[in-house]
Formats: sequence, C-alpha cells, structure tokens
Amino acid sequence: MRNLIDHLMKYRYIKSESVKRAFEKVDRKLFVPEYLEDRAYSDHPLPIGFNQTISAPSMIAIMLEALDLKRGDKVLEIGTGSGYNAALISEIVGENVFSIERIPELAEFAKNNLKKSGYKVKILIGDGTLGYEGESPYDKIIVTAAAPKIPETLIKQLKIGGKLCIPVGERYFCDLIVAEKISDKKIKKKNYGGCAFVPLIGKEGW
Repeated sequence: MRNLIDHLMKYRYIKSESVKRAFEKVDRKLFVPEYLEDRAYSDHPLPIGFNQTISAPSMIAIMLEALDLKRGDKVLEIGTGSGYNAALISEIVGENVFSIERIPELAEFAKNNLKKSGYKVKILIGDGTLGYEGESPYDKIIVTAAAPKIPETLIKQLKIGGKLCIPVGERYFCDLIVAEKISDKKIKKKNYGGCAFVPLIGKEGW
C-alpha cells in the first residue's frame, strides 16, 4: 500500500495531508473481491460485480482533492459501490456521510466492507440521481458514475457555497466537473479533465 500512496503523491494526485492520511488509513484490500486482493494496491479500476467497478485510486484522489473536504462536512455520495470511497470520505470528514446505491447486493457488500474496516456510513438503496432530501442540504456531493448532465435535484440539495463533483458527458467517456453553488440560481463549474466511469442510471441519469 505504501508504494501506491508514494505513486499518488509523486504524480500529485494526492496534494493535501487529509487525503494522504485517508489513503494511509483505509485499506483498499478490504473493499475488493477476494480473487482480486493481489491487485488491490494497483492504480487501476477493478470489477466488483454487476457491471460496476471500484475506481482507480488516482481518480478517487483527484475527486477528493477537488471537493476540498473538511472535518465536519456533511457529504452525500451517489454510487456506493464497494464502500471504499465512502470510507475515505468518512476518514476525512467524520461520520456525517450518506451514500446511495441502486443495486441491493452491492449495498450489502459495501455495508460489510465498511463494518469490518470500522467506518459508520449510512447506506441507502435507491435512485441516486434523486439524492437524499432527508439530510439535505449537503456541504459536498460526489457522484461516482457518468451523467449526461448535472442532475438538478442534486444541485438543489447542495448548500450555498457547497461543491458537487460529477463526471458529465457520454456514457463511459466524460469530463470530471466540479460545480460550486454560488446562489440558488448560479453555479460555477470547473473542468478537471477527461475520465471514464460507468453510467449513472436513474430518473435524471441514463
């Protein structure tokens, strides 16, 4: 794991002490299928079943750094997957992390992974494009699947001054966008470059 973290720091994927500490404390090996444990510390996406993946560590680091996560932030994640991303976020911000997964079997996989690694994240099963109004507004929202556009519902559930990180574009090939909510009628977007993600399925997705 040390070699992976050194790689992420060398190429400036990890820039902050908080993200570095999260990667040091959360063992990726606990969040991949057993038959892929020998590849857990490679900087590549890995399959986790149901046509879903655990993202490459470098891509996760880019997203976490772009969000500028702070201790005490309330965070909504769309696409729980294996729970790895949620664990990293929880390590940085604390226990105010909520995650939505549309595939029940993956939600269960993530719950088990988070439990054995010691992180408390509230996992919900449902359409992530609709967010989770029950705990809104959020300081930060992170979407781990590609959408044709930024779901309006997620913007509404973001605090003024909050940030939303989401891949936007075509299925699988898109741009990583961070949208900062300036006011109820204005958002400021920044493009962090091309990326590849599984499609965001739902009412405001594909």
